[in-house]
Amino acid sequence: MKRSWNWSLWIGFLFALAGFLSYTFFTRFPITRDFPWANFLLFGVGGIFLLVGLVRAFGKPQRYRGKIVGPILAALGVLVFGFFSYLIFYELRQLPSSTGAPRVGERTPEFTLPDQDNNQVSLTDLLSAPASSASTAKAKAALLIFYRGFW
Repeated sequence: MKRSWNWSLWIGFLFALAGFLSYTFFTRFPITRDFPWANFLLFGVGGIFLLVGLVRAFGKPQRYRGKIVGPILAALGVLVFGFFSYLIFYELRQLPSSTGAPRVGERTPEFTLPDQDNNQVSLTDLLSAPASSASTAKAKAALLIFYRGFW
């Protein structure tokens, strides 16, 4: 009887790698930014495939390959999952909280920033200017948008 490849081992390991490497991709979406449930779903699917592959490799060794590679891939998958969990649940929690940041409803401290033409604009200038060119009423609020990666 010809022995066939145990593809579920390799697919499971690829799912475990995808769970680790796709973290930055999934943080783009608000639903997966707070908790990496999509990554844990990929790890879970990978774990199921790895388990099925190990059962095949040791249950029917005359038919499927993988008695040597199977435990190695499974151990690497578990290590990748453990490292990911360590980063998510321990290392990211070690970041200091921003105690000096303004809270919702608080008044922002005075600041001066360059605009798109590199002219200095302060918060006082923004709030003392008319709200629009058609009215003389002063603006009551200012909205600041910071574009990531261009500073």
